Amino acid sequence: MADTSLVKIRNLSKRFDHLQVLDKVSLDVETGENLVVFGRSGTGKSVLLKCMVGLLKPDEGEVYIDQKNVLEISPNGLNEIRKKIGFLFQGAALYDSMSVRENLEFPLKKHSQMTDNEIDEKVINTLSLVSLEDAVDKMPSELSGGMRKRIGLARSIITDPQLMLYDEPTTGLDPISSKDISELILNLQKKLNMTSIVVTHDLICAEIISDRAIFLRDAKIVYEGKIHELAKSTDPFLKNFFSNEIIRV
Repeated sequence: MADTSLVKIRNLSKRFDHLQVLDKVSLDVETGENLVVFGRSGTGKSVLLKCMVGLLKPDEGEVYIDQKNVLEISPNGLNEIRKKIGFLFQGAALYDSMSVRENLEFPLKKHSQMTDNEIDEKVINTLSLVSLEDAVDKMPSELSGGMRKRIGLARSIITDPQLMLYDEPTTGLDPISSKDISELILNLQKKLNMTSIVVTHDLICAEIISDRAIFLRDAKIVYEGKIHELAKSTDPFLKNFFSNEIIRV
């Protein structure tokens, strides 16, 4: 049977001083899958993402993206892999001194051989995917929180990544904006045929986005399954985690 995994993680461990953040974590993410990573603060969710793209070096383990070992590849090879990965940070990470247009142009000018006309067309087309074409010449300070998230998402997908990594994509948003961003992430994943890994505390977001969810606790993956399966679990820890959230099951 052909291997359909875009991401393979094997026995990944990371410690900061005396704190074990990841302890022999192993995980496969299928091509086209949306995986949600749950866990309380400090349980290694963001560290997992950073180890995957080489921003942090784990103490041991292996990470394969598109069958290439991220931890052993040359710096040039790692940069090539990163070109296939989009990353949406909590605060959208826009350059405040640049307009929306300039923010979106930046990765294209850095990583592509496109002409100015091609870049301009790509910017407008990508903004149309997040319904913000009219914001192209605005500055980030002129945007609402939800709009900044959309622009950050547009910049993340403008290079047509195979893999999208989201670190708390709905943090700081009101419930309606959070739902809108979650549905946008799902629609873009389907339209662009991307694989996604989403770190979140937002259970409504997770319910909308996820094909599968994992739960990190005590530096390990302790639960795995569909959101509705985890929400209906009789396990005391999961019952407590889900007790204050409204999940359609």
